[in-house]
Amino acid sequence: MAFIPNGKHLVAGEWLEGAGTFASAPAHGPVHQFAVGTVNLVARACEAAEDASWSYGNTSRAERAAFLRAIADEIESRAEAITEIGSQETGLPEARLQGERGRTTGQLRLFADHIEKGEHLDRRFDAALPDRQPAARPEIRLIQRPIGPVAVFGASNFPLAFSTAGGDTAAALAAGCPVVVKGHSAHPGTGEIVAQAIEAAIRKTGVHPGVFSLIQGGNREVGHALVQHPRIKAVGFTGSLAGGRALFDLCAARPEPIPFFGELGSVNPMFLLPEALEARSVALGQGWAGSLVMGAGQFCTNPGIAVVVEGEAADRFTAATVEALGKVAPQTMLTDGIAKAYQAGQARFATRNTLKPLLVTESSGRAASPNLFETTGAQFLSDHALGEEVFGPLGLVVRVGSLDEMEQLARGFEGQLTATIHMDAADLEAARRLRPVLERKAGRVLVNGFPTGVEVVDSMVHGGPYPASTNFGATSVGTMSIRRFLRPVAYQNMPEGLLPEDFLG
Repeated sequence: MAFIPNGKHLVAGEWLEGAGTFASAPAHGPVHQFAVGTVNLVARACEAAEDASWSYGNTSRAERAAFLRAIADEIESRAEAITEIGSQETGLPEARLQGERGRTTGQLRLFADHIEKGEHLDRRFDAALPDRQPAARPEIRLIQRPIGPVAVFGASNFPLAFSTAGGDTAAALAAGCPVVVKGHSAHPGTGEIVAQAIEAAIRKTGVHPGVFSLIQGGNREVGHALVQHPRIKAVGFTGSLAGGRALFDLCAARPEPIPFFGELGSVNPMFLLPEALEARSVALGQGWAGSLVMGAGQFCTNPGIAVVVEGEAADRFTAATVEALGKVAPQTMLTDGIAKAYQAGQARFATRNTLKPLLVTESSGRAASPNLFETTGAQFLSDHALGEEVFGPLGLVVRVGSLDEMEQLARGFEGQLTATIHMDAADLEAARRLRPVLERKAGRVLVNGFPTGVEVVDSMVHGGPYPASTNFGATSVGTMSIRRFLRPVAYQNMPEGLLPEDFLG
């Protein structure tokens, strides 16, 4: 049976109406009506989250792990319905949504395993030294504790893995923090059915219902009210640079400033070293084309720029890329707004006199076709706009005259989520020059691969220096992302019976 949304907000266990309704805009299938979020609903959800934090923040790791696994189970029990409405709303193929659902449930279970081990607690102990001169030292213990209610903004490009029960929500819940989600209007039905799964897990495990709320729709005032509410202690965000920077500034301007963990976009440059380019120019061009158009280019790790040394191998590389891109049919983008922004970015590149068009196509409606342009290293460094993200299947080849110029170009990049080196063994010395530069610029440095595809593992870093993210010391993917929602507390001369339970096991 098809899933028919009730169109309401979930606030601390109650499904509530809003101030009027808005219509979904699916790529195909039926249109549904959803309640519009309000400032009052935000306040109600935040107060419920604060009330829940006193009990949920002091649950055992085993209890929180059971809750996370229950959410994963409930999502999987709704698998077919999630795939159906998710595909309707976003236009994503069923296989992509099935894979993303597996990533979502997988990271929930990964966090469950992680907190059971207790490694995130960073427990430290310094014994008392009563006989130390000239002054005795007290006993001091340290442990990481939950910060309190967290606001999460759902992403447009990942309706499951970075949205209602996605990585930010999973990490916050694992840390012991209640969550208030501002659902993305691009996929409200998908958000609602996942919220129903979380509600079922709350009932099954008996945690406080205020531990999770979902507010749908609403204008900017609703999002602003969420990040400014005094009960909210941190914000997780995946989205545009402009939108994220506005919320970041609001968080900083609060009477009590709070951390804003925003992942804001990246062009993810690739540096193709000479020996690799000479040996594998065609394969590299074909591989880049495949990565560039994956998901219609709507990945934050989409490798939008390839830097090559001028020569015949560079010619073969660009020719292979153009040929591969030319065979790609138009793809449906996630929203009308994203499609219009891609068309605007494409037009901006097409009219720039610093660029040479290699492949120019027409994109209309919600469909996107790939485009490819070329420039020189000097022109790239003199035109800041060429380094700005175009969200979609648009690529830029930057030709440099030497490895020295390539290194200079690398130094000129802003912060990135990823940076890639393509190399052969004979390129090792050149790669050694680049690696220290790229690790200053990106959160993940790859060799001989393509950055699309982010593994959810202990060692992953999905973040980077601004503007890739607003906190380069954090990651939004992998178990280390839990650290965003914890803070260290030291306990001095505290009796064992008064210590948090996490000290004991």
